[in-house]
Amino acid sequence: MIHFFANVFPVLQPEGFDEVKDPCPVFDGALWHLFGSAGTVTTETWKIFHATAPSLDGPWLQQPLIDLGLAGSGVAAPGVVFEDGTFHMFIQTEFMRPGGTCEHLVSPDGFRWTREGTALTSLPGTVEDGIYDPHPALIGGERYLVYSGMARFSAVPQPDVYLARSRSGSWSGPWDRLGKILDHDEVPHHNPRSHADYEWGIEGPQLVELPDGRVLLNATCFLPEGRRGTRQRVFFAIADSVTGPYRTIGPVLPPAGEGENGHSTVLVMGDEITLFYQSRVAGTNHRWRYGLARGSLPPASESVYAPPQAAAAPVPAPA
Repeated sequence: MIHFFANVFPVLQPEGFDEVKDPCPVFDGALWHLFGSAGTVTTETWKIFHATAPSLDGPWLQQPLIDLGLAGSGVAAPGVVFEDGTFHMFIQTEFMRPGGTCEHLVSPDGFRWTREGTALTSLPGTVEDGIYDPHPALIGGERYLVYSGMARFSAVPQPDVYLARSRSGSWSGPWDRLGKILDHDEVPHHNPRSHADYEWGIEGPQLVELPDGRVLLNATCFLPEGRRGTRQRVFFAIADSVTGPYRTIGPVLPPAGEGENGHSTVLVMGDEITLFYQSRVAGTNHRWRYGLARGSLPPASESVYAPPQAAAAPVPAPA
């Protein structure tokens, strides 16, 4: 199981927005950049959030919103990497509805962005009728996009986790779809499709190569018990290969009080793991804020689901 020995929440207070979600911290060699979504769940209206800091611990300086100039009702949840002096962003254009694309943009500094092209399009009438939450990953020297995909639905989307690999070996693709790598019916701590109060499927996926060669899947599940507003959880799964099979090690970070946590980004530094996550609890008036937790990497023997140990109690960020 994961043991988190430090947890700061919230790490910043957004100015001019009710909520911030989908955090993705990236280091450019001199400065940390935090990309995400800023807006409100009341109307599901989001802008692209950007903040900078000298270290992951802050202090974070909120920067002007990023205007990507993309069309769509759900342009949000950027997944970003920095490589050879260039930022590469992959972002959805839809979320609550079918269709949409995953777009690729580049930037020399994290502030000015240019559209490079469309990485993936939805496949109408298939299990990828809607696609969202793309995140880039470098595994075994190959470049991948992991994302959520969902079939056409009548009431609630039921997304699973899908994978694509760059045919050219660059972030510009083209991208070969490798199919589904995790179905939420394979996750015992996730609400099943037959659940009487089914809430949602797996979203916010990210893949990270561990020092021992295993692959860590970081994503968001929805527990089968509890009332809505308390069921989202960050969970991890482990595989020997990027295509799986993935073995869940369960929800890894209980929220700080009654509430929930979700979409996050993992950073591996030596034998430590850093989780930059979103959470909403009574202490934030149930508004989404960012948190930062540090823990130890799961041992090689970690391969099956087990209830998580209590996490380090969150401490407030410095004023």
